[in-house]
Amino acid sequence: MDFTIREMQKEDISKIQEIAIISWNDTYRGIIPTEIQEMFLRSAYNDEMLQRRLEHSTIFVSEVDGEIVGFANFSTVNEDGKTELTAIYLDPEYQGKGIGTALLKKGITTLAGAKEIYINVEKDNSIGLTFYRAKGFEFVSEFSEEFYGYFLNTVRMVLKV
Repeated sequence: MDFTIREMQKEDISKIQEIAIISWNDTYRGIIPTEIQEMFLRSAYNDEMLQRRLEHSTIFVSEVDGEIVGFANFSTVNEDGKTELTAIYLDPEYQGKGIGTALLKKGITTLAGAKEIYINVEKDNSIGLTFYRAKGFEFVSEFSEEFYGYFLNTVRMVLKV
């Protein structure tokens, strides 16, 4: 499958919102209640928040035939060479085709000074955990956190680059 990776533009906001909803609903069905997902998505992926992310972090999108099918969001690299992969979401139809790997690699090669990439993954997100382990991420810790009134069991992982 042919796809391209590029930096996100302001015009991509509505498609990023769509991908976030599709991906979250598919990934967290049966793990996180739908109403909790909706609260998070409205807060984290509204127009204002995505504009802020676009200005203060690095977001790459993947396209197939000119249509955005996924994205990855990296925080700014700090002085110790650490960054967060805050999101990597794909339309489920395009998972398992190398696009997620390409988004991750683009971050690794583009983020100047990055030495460690951290990610938090919900413990029951087996698709995410399998993907990150396969890419070389290692377990750092596990903790419980409140998420919009719901408790998640979160696994923190790191990739040393």
